[in-house]
Amino acid sequence: MESHHLILQPFFDYLKFEKRYSQHTLVSYQTDLLGFFDYMVVQFGETPVEQISHTYVRSWLASLKDEGLSAKSINRKISSLKSFFKYGVKTGVVKQTPMAKVTAPKVEKRLPNFVAEKDIATLFGHVEFPDTWKGETERLLLLLFYQTGMRLSEALQLKEAAVNFSNHTLKVLGKGNKERVIPVQQQLLTEIESYIKKKREKLGENRAENLLLTEKGKPLQPRSVYTSVKDYLSLVTTVQKRSPHVLRHTFATHLMNHGADLNAVKELLGHSSLAATQVYTHNTIEKLKSIHKNAHPKA
Repeated sequence: MESHHLILQPFFDYLKFEKRYSQHTLVSYQTDLLGFFDYMVVQFGETPVEQISHTYVRSWLASLKDEGLSAKSINRKISSLKSFFKYGVKTGVVKQTPMAKVTAPKVEKRLPNFVAEKDIATLFGHVEFPDTWKGETERLLLLLFYQTGMRLSEALQLKEAAVNFSNHTLKVLGKGNKERVIPVQQQLLTEIESYIKKKREKLGENRAENLLLTEKGKPLQPRSVYTSVKDYLSLVTTVQKRSPHVLRHTFATHLMNHGADLNAVKELLGHSSLAATQVYTHNTIEKLKSIHKNAHPKA
């Protein structure tokens, strides 16, 4: 099995050093590709990479489906294989990709969960956050998620220096190390300014450069943030999913419901293609249907 590790390593290095993918994304690629090549060895023995055809790939995908893997997960694995063989063609490892004859299963489109505006108003207007450093940090974190739509990883990596008080913007480092600038309102900037001032008083200079820190001056951990957000959202909403990503969905949905341009929302979210953003138009259509039903005399 050692041989396919040697074949894959240059591709993993390419993703890490040239594409500059995150560790999380790299692990996904490694899991998918090692899974495929391990399957190949077990089922068909050592097979030269240039001899791998679409038949082998389909066989693997069928086995994954039999194991109960979802269409979404299978599509991710197809995407990983496509990237690998595309790289293989580019570097001359293979003459052509076997993925041209592999079709992806259809994924049932699910509308993103989001929190209603009245519930967001309740969260920031009536929920009492603990009068502790943790409570202050969690409140600012929730404000950032809802008012900027940033991802959990982006919020945790957000540097104090990324806040531009004169331009009313935040500079965020997104997927693939792509930077984007998000405009923010003065009210949020005032909250950030107050937090930074208290942070300096409490922690002095012995702290990380991240904006949001624990009371010991260390960066926040994803798991604890996820739990905190879930607990706070549980106080104001009954939506099934209550996570930082739901606040990102909420940010986008509320913008769309108030007439924001789809391309603008795409840029704010840091999506690489418009297709990823278009899912939010469905919630807007549902709102229009509701308005029409309640307001039109013939509805």
